[in-house]
Amino acid sequence: MLKVEKLYKSFGKTEVLKGVDLQIASGEIVVVVGSSGGGKTTLLRSINYLEKCHRGSIMIDGEYLLRGGVYAPKEKIKEIRRNIGLVFQGFNLFPHKSVIENLIEAPIRVLKQKPEEAKKKAEEILNFLELGDKANCYPYELSGGQKQRVAIGRALAMKPKLMCFDEPTSALDPALTGEVAKLIKSLSSEGMAMLIITHDMEFAKMVADRIVSMNQGKILEEHIYAEA
Repeated sequence: MLKVEKLYKSFGKTEVLKGVDLQIASGEIVVVVGSSGGGKTTLLRSINYLEKCHRGSIMIDGEYLLRGGVYAPKEKIKEIRRNIGLVFQGFNLFPHKSVIENLIEAPIRVLKQKPEEAKKKAEEILNFLELGDKANCYPYELSGGQKQRVAIGRALAMKPKLMCFDEPTSALDPALTGEVAKLIKSLSSEGMAMLIITHDMEFAKMVADRIVSMNQGKILEEHIYAEA
């Protein structure tokens, strides 16, 4: 589902990614850990085309976003990015929109779904996330764990094949970590590939099929986890 090869990224004279190689299969959960400044977030942002790289390749679901340092045409990039869901560290929900309005915004605008269709799908997602009774609430009325689930639901509404998480437990009470881990596991069981950036090793061990250590712009080692 994701194949990154020899990826390089610099900010000025500072090289942040130094030939990163990474692959993720459908239904696989890969967690990238490492100290701050090691390149984890830059890798995530590069895969989502929020940062542009000058060397290397990024392939998503068999389509090249970047190949040999050359990006695909703009329309192809838009098409590829529709297969990627991104859940930000700070949730980034629209504060002036209700929960269900947050979920239907992108499907209507980007996927050109009819409002009725988008709303029906959003309701199904909210029920799956056990948030059906929060559809008309606003973000300020939700707990941290509920906001996280809404952010995941908003990404799911775009029907991604690869879901990326940036520190999914950093803004949560530790008691909610298991709740988020259970949800991520249930999504992967349906074939969705997952890339997770985190500092939380306990959370990483809960969810990961593979844990990848990253430091100073390089992948250092991988550990396989096959916990029940």
